[in-house]
Amino acid sequence: MAMNKRANVRLPPEVNRVLYVKNLPYKITAEEMYDIFGKYGAIRQIRVGNTPETKGTAFVVYEDIFDAKNACDHLSGFNVCNRYLVVLYYQSVRAFKKTDTDKKKQELDQMKSKYGLSTPENK
Repeated sequence: MAMNKRANVRLPPEVNRVLYVKNLPYKITAEEMYDIFGKYGAIRQIRVGNTPETKGTAFVVYEDIFDAKNACDHLSGFNVCNRYLVVLYYQSVRAFKKTDTDKKKQELDQMKSKYGLSTPENK
């Protein structure tokens, strides 16, 4: 019966099984992450950032999209070690936008040097 109810629910397009979590305590362990996020459903994978650029962030992948939605709804703003979690749906378009911009700038610079063009720099 519950599965029939879920089949008729229409989710927004940004909702997916992968959650991006920000503002995590730097000392949080994978076990603690499973304790917090596992309450909302079966987890396929958790990746906690470990480089200086990614510390305090994590990706949580759920088996079911409805579990991910439930976790996102309930854990956004959740207090962990006096830090409020920011839980978002992972969007690959946003993640690669910066690299695409850098790639386009590099291609533009190559074209400028190839054809001997220069443009004044904005101040």
